[in-house]
Amino acid sequence: MADMFSKDWMKSFKKAWNDEPELAAALEKINFSSTIGYGFLGEDEPRGVLVVENGQAVKAGKYKGQKLSWDIRAAEKTWKGWAAKPPGMMGLGMAYTSRKLQFLVGDYGAMIKDPRMAGPFMKSFVVMGRV
Repeated sequence: MADMFSKDWMKSFKKAWNDEPELAAALEKINFSSTIGYGFLGEDEPRGVLVVENGQAVKAGKYKGQKLSWDIRAAEKTWKGWAAKPPGMMGLGMAYTSRKLQFLVGDYGAMIKDPRMAGPFMKSFVVMGRV
């Protein structure tokens, strides 16, 4: 497996994202388009970026200064734990309130309250486990 959030890992994540109907198709229904950065706590920039247009991941790779809609961070050990065993809604809520999961850009509270976005967000952790 490539290093988490590396260029190769992000490309595999893009494919897995698009192959998961509960993620891509669900977000397509709400015309979700965003540039999402993923990375580790304490680093200046995210490591990887995923560009989503109408639910479909269209670009993925190394972060190169793109303007982000979301910048999601956790410790490397935390991300790897979630990839091995995806968290539930309660686990993510606890991680967010304890600052183990941080959104440096984006509104976690608004997103998690919208079931059209919360469900696919939860599914994205399942998809990470497939990479």
